[in-house]
Amino acid sequence: MVSLDRFDTFKAVVEAGSLTAAADTLGQTRAVVSFNLKRLEAELGVTLLTRSTRQLALTDAGERFYRRCLRTLDEARLAIEEARSEHSQLKGTLRITTTVEFALAQVVPALGVFREQHPQLNIHLSTSSTHADLISERFDVAIRLGRMLDSNLRAVQLSTFEIFAVAAPVLIEQHGAVPTLAALESLPTLGHGRVPELTVTDPAGTEHLYQPNSGKTAIVADNSATLRAFALTGQGVAILPEWLVQEDLEAGRLVHLLADHRFAQQGVYALYPDTRHLPLKVRAFIDFMKGWG
Repeated sequence: MVSLDRFDTFKAVVEAGSLTAAADTLGQTRAVVSFNLKRLEAELGVTLLTRSTRQLALTDAGERFYRRCLRTLDEARLAIEEARSEHSQLKGTLRITTTVEFALAQVVPALGVFREQHPQLNIHLSTSSTHADLISERFDVAIRLGRMLDSNLRAVQLSTFEIFAVAAPVLIEQHGAVPTLAALESLPTLGHGRVPELTVTDPAGTEHLYQPNSGKTAIVADNSATLRAFALTGQGVAILPEWLVQEDLEAGRLVHLLADHRFAQQGVYALYPDTRHLPLKVRAFIDFMKGWG
């Protein structure tokens, strides 16, 4: 019988693209990975990968086996998790990725309570301003914000939040009041690299397109925490989540501009790989986050 560990080794090699990278991912030596891969091919009686000095490539048999390998590993892990889970006590490690600002504002506090309910479940939380590849980087779930684009991942909406146009009082003192969207667009702006445009509805109910990364853009950054820092120093207008700037607004460090306008609500989504069976630990975490806050 072929060992499931060798399935996992083969999967890691394919997704990492080399024996060395797979060894790093698995925490093994390159020699062990190479040995297990050769044993797997010998046990199956087929060549799964063609090797050269610079790259690895799947054979036709290897491509078919890889697809089945993914399903087999998913089902095996699910069976193990179900067998080990008693009275809702989850075990193993839940690997989560999200942005640093949302982690600090929402995910970290939520995990404090979630871990009290599941003390035997380990948590690996990774934060980044870029979107991780859940498959190759072996994450169980990603928490992402904004509007969902087409994806080969499954998505569950957890909640929604408001976004506001904000600026430091010093910027308003320099440029005057901001009674209209046109006045807002005349100010220096702080844009998010992944949000080229937003819709905003005026008091009459008319919808407009706002493009913070065009016109008089002062700065473009890749995360909301950086945009908030620039906004606090008076360098431009930023469109930021309510949960990130509420304390600044209450303390007067930032001013809510065009409070009678409403930017389109943004969603909070849990994304996970498209597998036939959702692991219990992922299902439990998603259900918990739906009720959080």
